[in-house]
Amino acid sequence: MTEGEADIPVTVAIPAKNEEGGLARCLQCLGRFAEIVVIDSESTDRTAEIAESFGARVVQFRWNGKYPKKRNWFLLNVPPSQPWVLFLDSDEFVDNDFCNAVASAIVNERYNGYWLTYTNHFLGAKLEHGVAQRKLALFRVGSGLYERIEEDGWSGLDMEIHEHPIIEGRVGQISVPIDHRDYKGLAKFVERHKDYALWEARRYLQLQTEVGEWKRFTPRQRFKYRYLARWWYPLFYFLFAYFMKRGFLDRAAGFHYAYYKSWYFHTIRLLIHEHSEFRNQ
Repeated sequence: MTEGEADIPVTVAIPAKNEEGGLARCLQCLGRFAEIVVIDSESTDRTAEIAESFGARVVQFRWNGKYPKKRNWFLLNVPPSQPWVLFLDSDEFVDNDFCNAVASAIVNERYNGYWLTYTNHFLGAKLEHGVAQRKLALFRVGSGLYERIEEDGWSGLDMEIHEHPIIEGRVGQISVPIDHRDYKGLAKFVERHKDYALWEARRYLQLQTEVGEWKRFTPRQRFKYRYLARWWYPLFYFLFAYFMKRGFLDRAAGFHYAYYKSWYFHTIRLLIHEHSEFRNQ
């Protein structure tokens, strides 16, 4: 923090579990924010020790398989001390331009939340093109929670992954990107997306009987869950990401990323059909 520069009145909340590999670098970027909290899922490595060495508050979370999951649990039980909360993963890194953008955005009384954009890296290369990642990860405390999904007994994910916050009031966008660097390698990427695919397949099946849920979805969510089980959806994603969104300009990394994301959607589709066939037997 430079001399005369005030703290940004935001609580940065970092969900973590065994994240010693990238946590220090993430925390080094957060000196301008008034509060840092690491929500730790009982890590067995040095995650808590590293967090505390940077002055972060560490709270421990143990999921019982029911609502609430990690982010909502934090908002409901360990309230942020600041009027705004920014949820950040340990492999996401902010710079001074992003901090300036946040400082300017949160003084605008018209908005209660902001969509954030991300620059991804894959196989060691920066992805400049393809389908942009974005998350509604910055919002005014008390303006909403992550959507509640009844998933007792069918999910092993202790944190909200695909759930979006449901925010009262207007939502804007911050265009300065966050640098997202997945430092755990391809094997962890595949393992993680296997778990995500299982969750998305169950979520898709659940939505077939919960029509009211669709009202809360963004247009992007509606499109995905409307066509996720169609044979053409994985191919459509690849063509859209690689050609229409010019993923080919990212060379080999762009191809491989589009390919693996298509594999991910194909896996979801097969899981949906497998479950449906089993249920009909």
